Amino acid sequence: MPRAPEVPPVQVWVGGQLFQADRALLVEHCGFFRGLFRSGMRETRAAEVRLGALSAGGFHTTLQVLRGERPALAADEELLQAVECAAFLQAPALARFLEHSLTSDNCARLCDAAAVFGLHDVFRTAALFIRDGGRGLAAELALPEARAYVAALRPSSYVAVSTHTPAPGFLEDASRTVCYLDEEEDAWRTLAALPLEASTLLAGVATLGNKLYIVGGVRGASKEVVELGFCYDPDGGTWREFPSPHQPRYDTALAGFDGCLYAIGGEFQRTPMSSVERYDPAAGCWSFVADLPQPAAGVPCAQARGRLFVCLWRPADTTAVVEYAVLADTWLPVAELRRPQSYGHCMVAHRDSLYVVRNGPKDDFLHCAIDCLNLATGQWTALPGQFVNSKGALFTAVVRGDTVYTVNRMFTLLYAIEGGTWRLLREKAGFPRPGSLQTFLLRLPPGAPGPVASTTPEL
Repeated sequence: MPRAPEVPPVQVWVGGQLFQADRALLVEHCGFFRGLFRSGMRETRAAEVRLGALSAGGFHTTLQVLRGERPALAADEELLQAVECAAFLQAPALARFLEHSLTSDNCARLCDAAAVFGLHDVFRTAALFIRDGGRGLAAELALPEARAYVAALRPSSYVAVSTHTPAPGFLEDASRTVCYLDEEEDAWRTLAALPLEASTLLAGVATLGNKLYIVGGVRGASKEVVELGFCYDPDGGTWREFPSPHQPRYDTALAGFDGCLYAIGGEFQRTPMSSVERYDPAAGCWSFVADLPQPAAGVPCAQARGRLFVCLWRPADTTAVVEYAVLADTWLPVAELRRPQSYGHCMVAHRDSLYVVRNGPKDDFLHCAIDCLNLATGQWTALPGQFVNSKGALFTAVVRGDTVYTVNRMFTLLYAIEGGTWRLLREKAGFPRPGSLQTFLLRLPPGAPGPVASTTPEL
């Protein structure tokens, strides 16, 4: 077959600078250029396009993002120019990049700018980030309407569910509940009872679109896989069932990412698996995507800057971090680390850093160590300080803004992420039940607080 003729690049004049740009790339990602080049106007047949309303710096950032690069937008002017370009050029990819670039240093400026230029998704994401960050961030907002919008939002709550197997149909176990931390009253309260058929034992648990999803889980010594998934909507206080992955699996890592759920690895019939499935809530169906580089169960995963990362463990005490590339449908190697007792069980992200929590040092199971991977530099550093598992429960963590939430039977500990350390901020009530926990964040609707969670004694 004859090859299709190559489309010549388009020359774009912006702010007195000339850019060579891929015409197809602009048409694919920018509503402005899509409408321009398909309009049939005389200007669309010219070799040059002039954009007098935009800055050269903002257009340069736009081209970088559309090509898959990740420019650092440190200066205020760079952020404002990028917001202006995202709005004028109608470039959703650039808008998403701005959402993923939110930090406590730039969130107020992005929120104000997005309000001015009408980038509604960026504005809402920035406002939610500010609401979770506390009053100090809200005070930095310049626009009264932005401050009012943030004040009307509900902050994220720290939510936990412990390990439970399905209860007999005639018996409701009071401990089979999802609980949240009431920070003002320093108490764990009941949010919802688990469905009778649901199991959180070796289940994948994740949030997506402010809903809680439970996939897999087992019942009985034979590890019979629960054949349904369960979704909890805190706004309505209701559970619904949804299909399980095509491949029965337990001890799977579940991640809510880019509008979909990912069931990553796991086991079936005591055999680790490398297969990965993606669930589209809108379509209500699962599909297979690229396999992990190796079979793995119970792997931790985290999201940073709009990217999904998974931690794998290989022989000779090697920690391997890989990233899922959605468009290419492949897993990419990111970094490796050699450490004794390398087996890890938790990973969280903050800005450009991944924090991998692993057992160690030596043979003391109650102590754990944290290593930090800087994604920008590829460098590993060890976090100073003492972090511990609790009896019968592994160390778990969730990041909200610049704060890390961790919990065990004794305390809920909040740490501030500052430079290369986690500084202890304050202590809250410990979780009232034994066993391993899965923790996450949900925005709960206004209303009367739930009852204080009942205490379950240790066996």
